[in-house]
Amino acid sequence: READPEDTLLFSRVSERLIPKNFEAILLSARLLEDLERFELANETYSLVPEDHPSSHVAELGRADTLVRAEKQDAAIEVLMKLAKKRPDLPIVFSDLGDIYRGQEEFAKAVDAYDKAIALYDIPSPAQWYVFYSRAVSYERQDIWVKAEADFRKALELFPDQPQVLNYLGYSLVEKQIKLDEALSMIERAVKMRPDDGFITDSLAWVLYRLGRYDEAIVHLER
Repeated sequence: READPEDTLLFSRVSERLIPKNFEAILLSARLLEDLERFELANETYSLVPEDHPSSHVAELGRADTLVRAEKQDAAIEVLMKLAKKRPDLPIVFSDLGDIYRGQEEFAKAVDAYDKAIALYDIPSPAQWYVFYSRAVSYERQDIWVKAEADFRKALELFPDQPQVLNYLGYSLVEKQIKLDEALSMIERAVKMRPDDGFITDSLAWVLYRLGRYDEAIVHLER
């Protein structure tokens, strides 16, 4: 874990040759190649895992991520759509699909994908905050604020001190010039969690500016 990825890759490749069906080694090699931005080789390596293997969905998710990083979003969507038909029980397939659509600014399609992911959740857990947050962003970008705010607050219910959510919701409230005191409280909490984040510090300055507290706003803008 502490070695250079290229050094580790030598061992995982040797493992593949010693035991040709060592799929743990194959998946490790693929992830290492992805980390090294050798996307074509990573894609080829993920493809070595057969469709009937129990880890095939892991390989396909990795392949889709590799294609996104290689800026081949359409190919990644194709991989995930195929996987969704094979494994319609996996929320991550649909949440990853939603992330791609959101990155392409196809927000309605993103919401549809996130809806399918959320519908598969049985028991709420903190890890689910990101899907609600992502759907909230997709709603917000379509000016569907009521649903966006509900999802932001659901994300905070699952993960109360998540700085990314606190900042986005707080900044959105400031932009709408509503609930400014609550927005200030949220952004101050976000700053406390990430004191060296320039974007969040800027949000704090902006809400202070909106509240007319200009001297305080200047301090944070200069930071």
